Amino acid sequence: MSDLTVDIAGVKLRNPVIAASGTFGNGSEYSSIFDVSVLGGICTKGLTMTPRAGNSGIRLWETPSGLLNSIGLENKGIPYFLENDLPAMRKLGPAIIANLSGAESDEYVDGAALLDSSPVDIIELNISCPNVKVGGMAFGMDPGTAAALVSVVRRVCRNKPMMVKLSPNAPNIASVALACVNAGADAISLINTFKAMAIDTVNKKPVFENFTAGLSGPAIKPIALRMVWELFSTLKDDGKSNIPIIGLGGIACANDAIEFLMAGACAVQVGSSTFVNPYTMSEIIDGINQYMQTNNISSVSDISIRKNYG
Repeated sequence: MSDLTVDIAGVKLRNPVIAASGTFGNGSEYSSIFDVSVLGGICTKGLTMTPRAGNSGIRLWETPSGLLNSIGLENKGIPYFLENDLPAMRKLGPAIIANLSGAESDEYVDGAALLDSSPVDIIELNISCPNVKVGGMAFGMDPGTAAALVSVVRRVCRNKPMMVKLSPNAPNIASVALACVNAGADAISLINTFKAMAIDTVNKKPVFENFTAGLSGPAIKPIALRMVWELFSTLKDDGKSNIPIIGLGGIACANDAIEFLMAGACAVQVGSSTFVNPYTMSEIIDGINQYMQTNNISSVSDISIRKNYG
């Protein structure tokens, strides 16, 4: 039998397929469609300390091979999540990764302190959301700014592994990642959406009230894959190849996921493709298993070609 289990900073997942934040609700929304217990993990919707209504106006806009979104981190706040949503998530089975955002460092710290004492398995520090006017992506553009935030959050994040989610919009995403690792990050997830735009030519104005939005979907996959490859190289050169990398960006089938695993990721997150095919993740798990059996690969970690190549 193929061994699909992976270890992310001490948390064991039954397989390397994780539902990405903001595309899967909190899991129960899809439980009537397929058995979500087969997943390795579920990332929560983006969480902030206080409730957020999110952005007004149009929030989703299809593009060729992609999707623009401007949700704006709509959520009911961490206290509400812990009391009302987390108990149901725990019953689903997969590891729970709490995606944490904030407008300023104090909000991140307060949120991390609450989540650190909760039954979530991993805290994913989101410093990459392009759809909020303050905070979010601003923390992930510069290595020094990113490291400063990771450092202060690390002080209150004593019990849970901390994964940092990075923005592809940073001038040098590998440098940001290395700064985060040196500041105390246990794992890195990349990439979040690309800052992009659409214009309504009929009404002669930008589609989104904030003008720009985040681009996801198959169109960004080759760029995301390249960034995962480059990050693994950077960490390896710095003697930190043991830091788990979770790859995401346009993954829509098992072959996509296998490419990320070969490039140096230990696990993947799947997002926008779930909107097109709600069975995408279970099909990816089956596809990875079949690939391993066909190629006589006993452990999913042995899929990586980075151990012997570059």
